[in-house]
Amino acid sequence: MHDDYLALLADDLRPERLPTRRSTWWHGRDPAVHLERVGEPDAPRRALLVHGVGGNSATMWPVSSQLACRGFEVLVPDLPGYGRTQAPRRGSLRYGAWIELVCDLLRAERRGDPRPLTLIGASMGGMIAYEVAARTGLADRVVVTCLLDTRDRRVRRGIARTPWLGAMARPMLRAAIGPLARIELPLRLLANMRAVGNEPALVDLVLRDRRGGGNRLPLGFLQSYLDAVPSVEPEDFTGPELVLAHPAADRWTPVELSLPFFERITAPTRLVLLPGAGHFPIEKEGMRVLSAVLAEDPAPQPSETLPPPTVEDGRVER
Repeated sequence: MHDDYLALLADDLRPERLPTRRSTWWHGRDPAVHLERVGEPDAPRRALLVHGVGGNSATMWPVSSQLACRGFEVLVPDLPGYGRTQAPRRGSLRYGAWIELVCDLLRAERRGDPRPLTLIGASMGGMIAYEVAARTGLADRVVVTCLLDTRDRRVRRGIARTPWLGAMARPMLRAAIGPLARIELPLRLLANMRAVGNEPALVDLVLRDRRGGGNRLPLGFLQSYLDAVPSVEPEDFTGPELVLAHPAADRWTPVELSLPFFERITAPTRLVLLPGAGHFPIEKEGMRVLSAVLAEDPAPQPSETLPPPTVEDGRVER
């Protein structure tokens, strides 16, 4: 489905010559994890791109192809249960296992490779990227499209299919999770998947992608996600610069849901709004800004006193 996702990009954003895309497998876990390596293996910079629930390496192709054309080798794993990575015990999938997998993958990829690496998280992958950066200390830069702290009731209400379901999901799952943990339900019954994008063609494509947004989710995974607690609170985050490149027209998880966590981070941060972009930022101007932000070099450490945020050209910087 790579071509289907790429076709949704504006004509002048689609690369005239597509970068190489190599399908490989990482055997650091059982079962093996499917990886896409996009771009030239001797590129001067690298990126690890983490999708969220409803994503896979195909959905990330519009972004990974843009980055590869800007001189990156991009590594895109299919997290277990999505894309081509199998999950023989699907009912046992848990959010924490996704985080541990990405930590192990990053450690393996950084071993003996000094090239600068940007860690990128899309949607739920944003908090995974934050957590992986905090645990490993191996990312030179972190860019996320949102930071959803599910301890916040506003976040739980916002991501669910309906606000009342979000409000009740955590206590309901805690009360009944034992025998129900392995039950799988379609994502569209649990999350507000119709708001995954602002382009109807994109929404339809995501929902019919059986390896992505048309997939199913075990209730045990949902419970583990809603009860997740960061191993490092934002006030104690000592990682590299973290950029929140948030879609400005996100109807699913508006920027107000990410700001409470983001604004508590004491490490260098920057907020960039992607003009006109929905949760899945496929729109022309939003994608243009996102690609430019992702391609930036790691920022130098700022002074202790940061200037107040300013707004310029669709960006908010601090």
